Amino acid sequence: MRRRIAELRVKTEDSLDSAMETMMQDRVDSYFRVEEGLGEIDHSLGLIEDELQEIHDLTSAQRLDARLEFIEDRWEEFDSEIRQRPRRRRRRINMGDFFKAASGGGGPTTAGGEIQSPTDAYRLLGLEYGSSLSEVTAAFRRQAKKLHPDANEGDRSAEPQLRRIIEAYQFLKEHLSLSNIEPPRPFA
Repeated sequence: MRRRIAELRVKTEDSLDSAMETMMQDRVDSYFRVEEGLGEIDHSLGLIEDELQEIHDLTSAQRLDARLEFIEDRWEEFDSEIRQRPRRRRRRINMGDFFKAASGGGGPTTAGGEIQSPTDAYRLLGLEYGSSLSEVTAAFRRQAKKLHPDANEGDRSAEPQLRRIIEAYQFLKEHLSLSNIEPPRPFA
């Protein structure tokens, strides 16, 4: 989340520079509105950074992530106006939900709910407990490429296993990002 905030700050500065170059001559009224909006975005990013220090549970992290996503969308609106291009629509796809919907199932994505802990998820991805997020992502991508129906001439027999590794990846991604937010706990 901190990386996204830093990237958005740089993009906001770049957009403001572009607005000054392109809008000041022809669209002065629009420039002042955009300048004010980009200032609000920068202010909101500061508030989110401050709140990031106080997050100790998943629900709060998800709520803050949703706010950051809203701010990213607002930046996209202003940047599109500055550059006079259509606004790009971002839609994040949760692969577990995608496969659940594609199979018509409403239950858990794994048979018997195999992913109960980080240990289960690491085991399913063939990694040692405590592997980094980049190692988790690399292992997930390797396995997904092998199991995906497109890589197997349309054969969907490996789809249940693909669903399990997607669930394991999502579980670990959430677990590792949350553990980076929570303050270290003292040893008792």
